[in-house]
Amino acid sequence: MNYFSPIIGQNQAVELLTQAVAKNRIAPGYLFAGAPGVGRSLTAQCFIELLFSINLAESKTIATLQKRIKERNHPDLLWIEPTYLHQGKRLSAKEAEEAGLKRKAPPQIRLEQIREIAQFLGRPPLEASRSVVVLEQAETMAEGAANGLLKTLEEPGRATLILIAPSFESLLPTLISRCQRIPFYRLDRNAIKEILKRTGNQEIVAHPEVMAMAQGSAGNAIEIWQQLSDIPENLLRKAKQRPENLRSALELAKEIDKTLDSEAQLWLVDYLQHCYWQQFLSGDIRKSPVQPLEKARQYLLSYVQPRLVWECTLMGMIN
Repeated sequence: MNYFSPIIGQNQAVELLTQAVAKNRIAPGYLFAGAPGVGRSLTAQCFIELLFSINLAESKTIATLQKRIKERNHPDLLWIEPTYLHQGKRLSAKEAEEAGLKRKAPPQIRLEQIREIAQFLGRPPLEASRSVVVLEQAETMAEGAANGLLKTLEEPGRATLILIAPSFESLLPTLISRCQRIPFYRLDRNAIKEILKRTGNQEIVAHPEVMAMAQGSAGNAIEIWQQLSDIPENLLRKAKQRPENLRSALELAKEIDKTLDSEAQLWLVDYLQHCYWQQFLSGDIRKSPVQPLEKARQYLLSYVQPRLVWECTLMGMIN
């Protein structure tokens, strides 16, 4: 059975992981590094299915196992995601969205979650031959959390940890040195089209703007399409036009801050940069608002008051 059949365009990663299992040389730590949306999390899921099914024979049992792993309810699997802290409770991005929480800062993997990993690995695996821990967006760990994880990586016991990050350089060198590196590459257009077809998103292919912004990532293409659908069309239209005067700049800043949460505002910065980059591609890019928008991104990531950021940025963009 080919557990990696859902993976498209990541042959090197699949080969490295397949050989590790075939030769029984499974590392205690792996670092899946590459752009978001190119198959890192799905590959981790397939790899776990392979690890957990080594001693299983019945296809029905394997199908049940795959479902449990996909739903993250296997007793020997701990899947860690960045969280928001709201009224003393940790919420995943999905939970925060369902709760209608206006997110003012990006989520992160917290020290308490790293401590939960140590507790999880403190007992032997219940069903599989080893336990597996996955950390999505591992680059969001603060230094204290990263140092806490380092101790676990040094003595994982009967476990394998999979760290998912955008690049090898986005983590502390001490963490990188204790993981086997698995590179993930951006996908070509045909691979993206195939993935969009498999996931029922083939209509996205007909929108060149979305495909261009995706930059070799099928996941990005889907996310961009969803973001475009979520932002009110009237707001998006006004944001794509440079303000004509001070009043229109201040009104637009107020509307953006009132309508969009922090992550949507960061996405809007990316979208506007792309639009202006294309607009000034054949002219003097220095005259475009690309640089002011990049400063806006930095301020938003530094938790500066969003409305103030947009007011200053849009006033500087007045025609």
